[in-house]
Amino acid sequence: MLIDVHTHIWKRENWSDEMEREASIARGAPAETDIREEDHWVAMAPVDRAIVFGMRAAHAGLTVPNRLIADYCALHPEKLIGFASIDPNEADYLDQMHECFERQGFRGLKLGPIYQNFHVSDPRMKPVYEYCEKRGLPVLFHQGTTFPRKAPLKFASPVDLEDVAMDYPDLVMIIAHMGHPWMDETSALIRKQPNIYADISALYYRPWQFYNGLIISQEYGAAHKLLFGTDYPFTTPAETVIRLKDVNHVTAGGMPRVSDKTIYGILERDSLRLLNLL
Repeated sequence: MLIDVHTHIWKRENWSDEMEREASIARGAPAETDIREEDHWVAMAPVDRAIVFGMRAAHAGLTVPNRLIADYCALHPEKLIGFASIDPNEADYLDQMHECFERQGFRGLKLGPIYQNFHVSDPRMKPVYEYCEKRGLPVLFHQGTTFPRKAPLKFASPVDLEDVAMDYPDLVMIIAHMGHPWMDETSALIRKQPNIYADISALYYRPWQFYNGLIISQEYGAAHKLLFGTDYPFTTPAETVIRLKDVNHVTAGGMPRVSDKTIYGILERDSLRLLNLL
């Protein structure tokens, strides 16, 4: 089965003008801020299952209603898996958590500390981690860099998740985008922490970084902890599969190669089982 663990939908009204402007500058093209559910559905045709989420991050200027995600996933429950997002800077974030998981049918949680302006070890997160660990809910972290000027890098290091893993040993976590640009730290972390994984989403359009990230993980013996993901709408499953299979095009001479075992392991990985989503 091909599982996409990292896809988004949102609407233009969920974005601040500043966030849209900075996203457009970073991409060198107009930001994709209005995603139609039917377009997402068509793009997911190559995959067997897809995880879908938005983001609640008022600090950065992106606040997607969880209900938008829940309603869309309810149209295709055989294929789509909804992850909620909560922001500890919102006074009712714990009430939102209970609503999402106990009444709206969400299966996991998406957090973006660099967007939301909090450290992963912030005491406000203790009841969230306890809740997710107890109920077997996986948590996907954007624990890496991003483009907005006011998104603080001091909250972005993937290594910070080690303390969370030690305090909540049964909490299943995914590091988005292999924690770029700190992919070596991510590889070291996922190798030693049994319940932390990383996805490869939104990496292939930096071909040298993508290649090096996979090589580092392979050499660390951690490639089996990598999950397929795309970051739709910024790229698609079809294009990501093509680029993953072609990752060695940057090599020459005696350079190491990303093995077929690593490539097809990512494509065929049983992510649903690993993330408690069966």
